[in-house]
Amino acid sequence: MLTVVAVIVLSYLLGSIPTSILVCRVLKGIDIRKFGSKNAGATNVYRVMGWGPALFVAIVDGAKGAIAVLFVSRIAIGQAVLDPGLIQIAAGMSAVVGHIWSLFAGFKGGRGVMTAAGVWFALAPIPVLIALGVWCLLTFSTGYVSVGSISAAAVLPIALFVGRFGLQADISNPLLAFGCVVGGLLVLRHSANIGRLIRGEENRFGKRTRTKKPSTTDKHG
Repeated sequence: MLTVVAVIVLSYLLGSIPTSILVCRVLKGIDIRKFGSKNAGATNVYRVMGWGPALFVAIVDGAKGAIAVLFVSRIAIGQAVLDPGLIQIAAGMSAVVGHIWSLFAGFKGGRGVMTAAGVWFALAPIPVLIALGVWCLLTFSTGYVSVGSISAAAVLPIALFVGRFGLQADISNPLLAFGCVVGGLLVLRHSANIGRLIRGEENRFGKRTRTKKPSTTDKHG
């Protein structure tokens, strides 16, 4: 079981790498958590830094989840009594938790959408492609990334259930449960966005933010 613990710890540390914070510090010497929506994620990087850095952050954050499932999990697969699928799920969940509650960023990370997407691309690519299609459709039709992300998080477990019981796809019960847990967690992580959507205060996709460094008297400094 020590190998399973090692997988969980390493996957968490991998997920904890604060990509958006590092990229913005290196490129512009700023803390992304003090600008825009204050969120350490790719969408906020786009608002503050533009498409290039945001795309890089999104790819790396997604890769963290996929690497945890496809490679870090191998440390324990074959060495532990647990089913390999369960070990992969544990690795994926640990990476998502690491991204959301990053050890290297004071346990304050991003929403977890891209890392979760990377995990699901490795575990069940077809359901996550369906969720991605929903994300694209609603994000670009409504102008709100949060609407696309919340909808995609809700659609993922539905797609898993349809695949399992409607199409007889090889989707295990633990995978179904994991889909529900991750989907619910991502929706909860967007609770503030849901509140802003209800109040009509949510920022639309494409709205850019100034990057003037806050002074020492700034309330967000």
